[in-house]
Amino acid sequence: MITAVAGTVGAAGDNEGVGKVAVSELAWGAVGSPVGEISVACTPAGLAQVRFGPPPSGAGPAGDPPGPAGGHLGAALAQVTEYFAGQRRAFDLPVDWMGMSPAQRQVLPVLLASAGYGETVTYGELARRSGLADGNAGLASGNPVPAARVAGQIMGSNPCAIVVPCHRVVASDGLGGYSGGTGIEVKRWLLIFEGALPPTLDWDASGPAGPGIS
Repeated sequence: MITAVAGTVGAAGDNEGVGKVAVSELAWGAVGSPVGEISVACTPAGLAQVRFGPPPSGAGPAGDPPGPAGGHLGAALAQVTEYFAGQRRAFDLPVDWMGMSPAQRQVLPVLLASAGYGETVTYGELARRSGLADGNAGLASGNPVPAARVAGQIMGSNPCAIVVPCHRVVASDGLGGYSGGTGIEVKRWLLIFEGALPPTLDWDASGPAGPGIS
């Protein structure tokens, strides 16, 4: 399914609370995956959102959106499908960073460029790579917090899951958190799928078990 809607980048779901940029066209589409339905949104500049679940209720009628946004959307949907089929290890998509907060624009491009398929990076190491310093204001509280925790907050607000691989960012002593889909089991499934973790006895290539997974 491909839908087109005029709207605001960052207006829904995981991107709540960050900077919003009005756009003239926002094209939405969705594909099935082992971790549930994945929705994708593109602007004329590139990929704007990848989220778990269907497109938001404001999405327009089904159709093939014209122009650059539609072209980006078609490529993004195809590449996400290839990824889950085990046929793609790197995405070749422009990302529209302009709908994101300054903190996201500081950290997420570094994550995309430096954490490849089958790799993991800790929150602390990602903070160092991105130039975050201890004492930065927390995204929610505004109070000074450790840089690793700020990196974790940014991962939790990542609007382009899967493509900008926040699932590859882990704690120094475990998996850390994950806000996508049904949560930590989706993160674990993705890391096993990519080979970053050894498979558990109950790992199922058809997807993690849990509410909302079909």
